[in-house]
Amino acid sequence: MNIYEYNRNAWNFQSIEGCRWSTPYDDEVFARAKNLDWSVILTPNKAVPTSWFPNSHPDLTGTDILALASGGGQQVPIFASAGANVTSFDASDIQLDKDTDVCEKLGLKIKTIQGDMADLSELADESFDLIFNPVSNVFAENLEPIWNECARVLRRGGKLMCGAMTPAFYIFDHVESEETGKPVVAYKLPYSDMDALDAEPLSEQLEAQLSVEYSHSMEAQVGGQCAAGFAVTGFYEDDWDDESTVLNGLFPVMFATCAVKL
Repeated sequence: MNIYEYNRNAWNFQSIEGCRWSTPYDDEVFARAKNLDWSVILTPNKAVPTSWFPNSHPDLTGTDILALASGGGQQVPIFASAGANVTSFDASDIQLDKDTDVCEKLGLKIKTIQGDMADLSELADESFDLIFNPVSNVFAENLEPIWNECARVLRRGGKLMCGAMTPAFYIFDHVESEETGKPVVAYKLPYSDMDALDAEPLSEQLEAQLSVEYSHSMEAQVGGQCAAGFAVTGFYEDDWDDESTVLNGLFPVMFATCAVKL
């Protein structure tokens, strides 16, 4: 099975059905951003520190931003409202359409590209000042090509901001944990839905058009960025919410990094 194409279709379906990550923000959010009053998230709850952005300033005029797997009418229109030149690159056509629709309504210009985040060949070398990548690399089997491509398209001194899942999240059977109301450890790391799930639950997941996910070690997440030519300069952890996972509150299930291209 072509995992990229499957997850592309799965996210198109999820975006049509509607979820937190595919619901455009209200117009007032973008109106505030035009007045340079804005914040964005890489993970569910914590706002990205202002200090991570160029010159620690909310005015992004002239900043070239690649929103990588960040479609859905949320961060992209905020960045564009704050003056940035934004390219939205996403596997999901529907997520990109939402970015386009919101920006057209606001009179903002953005560029959208549908594709695999491990292949940014449509983008020129050293063409961006910042890459903004909310939690999404769980849908990729291998992170090395993603980090290498990000390093290629960033200018020297440019920043890569990423959200990610804590690896331990994947040792639990989430279906059984929800049914019992307590964490149930079932898998070893590294984890992938394709390898860990038995035939019947995997078939049910695929029939429901739920995306296929992979765990990634901290070495692959953070060490992989370093190996690609980045220096990690910022890090924080985040929770989710009780509705999304019974693991919420037991440990930080997500984290975010800020890295600078050397």
